[in-house]
Amino acid sequence: MTTEDAPERGAHFVQSLERGLMVVRAFSAERPSMTLSEVARATDLTRAAARRFLLTLGDLGYVRTDGRKFALTPRVLELGYAYVASAGLPDVAQPHLEDLSATVRESASVSVLEGDDILYVARVATSRIMAVSIAVGTRFPASTTSMGRVLLAGYGNAELDAYLDRVELSPLTRFTLTSSAALRTEILRVREQGYAIVDQELEEGLRSLAAPIRDASGRVIAATNVSAHANRASIEDVRRDLLPVLLETTARIEADLASVARRDAAH
Repeated sequence: MTTEDAPERGAHFVQSLERGLMVVRAFSAERPSMTLSEVARATDLTRAAARRFLLTLGDLGYVRTDGRKFALTPRVLELGYAYVASAGLPDVAQPHLEDLSATVRESASVSVLEGDDILYVARVATSRIMAVSIAVGTRFPASTTSMGRVLLAGYGNAELDAYLDRVELSPLTRFTLTSSAALRTEILRVREQGYAIVDQELEEGLRSLAAPIRDASGRVIAATNVSAHANRASIEDVRRDLLPVLLETTARIEADLASVARRDAAH
């Protein structure tokens, strides 16, 4: 957009905020990492200005650098979560979770990524399966949860590499994947098949199934899951009996979110 094409700005307008957001938006799946010169060209900023914005974003935890190239960190997803929450994801999802839970007679949840954890934003519990109580606001490591793996599968390759480089894979049970290579293989499998099953990696006796919730552009913004006790449901049972219902539920949530977005845009 040229200066002539730019809309007239009010006296309130903070140009430095606009430029900082330009720097964030310059990164994409095609350009997951860039040098300072590349960022400057992509944003039409001077090298000095681009450097100040990149270093400030780095201080705030939104950008990382290896000394030559810069890339966004998963912390930028917190900005997306703020939108998801304000757009009413919990309110939209809750009735669908209630229907899902009533149909399969198991607990159902929706979560988003916040940092390297999943954060529960909606939940219906039929019975307490885990030793710890789960409620809205509960967090677990993304690496050991079905919803976490679905959300990680939504990362681009560079984001996934950065996550696997920094994450500490602690064994929570004797079944927990603690190898970065094994976790990568599993996440790529989840990306290909469109759902995740985690078998007793977070807590022994707990099997969990999750599927992604996508926005209108196809970006993964959240995940829905159902959990069952291992004594009641084998992996085959989970895939046969729970997966079709879960996928139907995520499709309905996506449709309702799209309707909300269209309604808000019209106003």
